[in-house]
Amino acid sequence: MKKNIIASLVLSTTLVLGLLTGCGDKAGTEAASQDAQATETADVAQDTASADADKTIRVGATPVPHAEILDNVVKDVLAKDGWTLETVVFQDYVLPNTSLEAGEIDANYFQTLGYMNQQNQDAGLHLVAVAGVHIEPMGIYSEKYTAVADLPDGASIGIPNDPDNASRALDLLVQKGLLTSKGEYGTSDSYTEDSLTKDTDANPHGYVITPLEAASLPLSLPDLDAAVINGNYALEAELPAKHPALEIEEFDEETTTKRTNFLVVKDGTQDSEKIQALVAALNSEEVQKYIDATYKGAVIASFVSAE
Repeated sequence: MKKNIIASLVLSTTLVLGLLTGCGDKAGTEAASQDAQATETADVAQDTASADADKTIRVGATPVPHAEILDNVVKDVLAKDGWTLETVVFQDYVLPNTSLEAGEIDANYFQTLGYMNQQNQDAGLHLVAVAGVHIEPMGIYSEKYTAVADLPDGASIGIPNDPDNASRALDLLVQKGLLTSKGEYGTSDSYTEDSLTKDTDANPHGYVITPLEAASLPLSLPDLDAAVINGNYALEAELPAKHPALEIEEFDEETTTKRTNFLVVKDGTQDSEKIQALVAALNSEEVQKYIDATYKGAVIASFVSAE
């Protein structure tokens, strides 16, 4: 009988241990399952956040007309395909490129090929143009005179101080007969705007050529007799309405490409899905119609290739 009692105790102990082990296994399995579910949920959330971030396109632009075109048209066109556009507004021509080089934005939209190439060379940037969008004709503006023929000898004429836009401004002054040529400007490092002011062959009227930062020219216009101003800055200052341009640029096939404002990206990103989506949206019929209806010739659509 003693043996039977011992056997019963052993059997009972085994059963209890088995039940405890079974409960432990079940609890462990449930805990592991909950951990796996939590991990899966976290992974899904992370994937969703990554997907949302990857569907966001950050574009740097100057306010008028670039940011207007992006916010008023391009954003809606991109949204149809699930893209979110974030427009980062800059007030100058330098930071949009350095921010793009640093990877802080995906693209920028404000500049010509000549300016981009000059910036690549001078600042060691690695930027490429991927699509032409529009032209903003440079204009000769004045608050004191209503015709270029009224400008007196020795009049002060402001131009942008960066090389590409300065050369473009001087081309316009030649095109409209205020200068006979640019002299050696652009071909000789020692020939400056001051040299051109004193060059009686190229500048028979002795106009004082005054280089200033492009964005400041509208503000400086009251202190000048006239100024050659980029279209975006003229529009931003409402000059076409307040003081219509005395003259504006004319374009042929070569200068159309040269004066077009391009969408620009960092080299190596131009074939990405988001950049291709952005190119298609900027070169869309919706953008063409918006430019024609809104700017009425002060901005001209120009969907030319960057190549």
